[in-house]
Amino acid sequence: MAVNYAPPPEIIEEVEYPASDGKPMGETGFHIKLIVYVISLLETYFRHRSDVYVGGDMFVYYEEGDPRRCFAPDVFVAFGVSNKERRSWFTWKENKVPDVIFEFTSKETREEDLWTKRGLYQWLGVKEYFLFDPLDEYLKPCLQGFRLIDGEYHALPEVNNSLQSESLGLTLSADGNRLALTETATGKRLLQLHELQEAYQSAEKEIERLRAELERLKKQK
Repeated sequence: MAVNYAPPPEIIEEVEYPASDGKPMGETGFHIKLIVYVISLLETYFRHRSDVYVGGDMFVYYEEGDPRRCFAPDVFVAFGVSNKERRSWFTWKENKVPDVIFEFTSKETREEDLWTKRGLYQWLGVKEYFLFDPLDEYLKPCLQGFRLIDGEYHALPEVNNSLQSESLGLTLSADGNRLALTETATGKRLLQLHELQEAYQSAEKEIERLRAELERLKKQK
């Protein structure tokens, strides 16, 4: 009796891509608050678009099968993707790398931010890369930006102590230990969601006050 023998199927071990390195954030309070602040500004600005994702301090994996090939930018923005939340970013699943990356540099990270990460982001094809030293101690000038042109990063020129992001349509400038973002086309400064709500409430109160004043004047005639 003939026996048909089939070799056992090849066992493929599933690669694990950690969403965390298990370590606390090694940043100052200035840096942590700045990360949260800029993410909040950008999420509020793009809140009406479902094709923009704003992330920060999360692993971006760029080579399938090798979990060592990753980085964790302070803040990044990607266009043409779902705005659903993610644990990590996989370039081969998203079919793209982030379009814009922000790194908030410090004494410990400035060399890596200026050279290692800059070279990696250029190689990956990140369109724009911004560096900001919120303490204005280690990076001169404290705000620097680079745009990818023909595969190489070129420093963005300062215009009135500001840098323009073509990808975001925003102008960036240092504001103490914060980063101010304004719409390039209108000059309007970006606000966080709670700031917008407070502004709307103030505007509504002013409108009600003006209506009441108008009614009072009408009665006096």
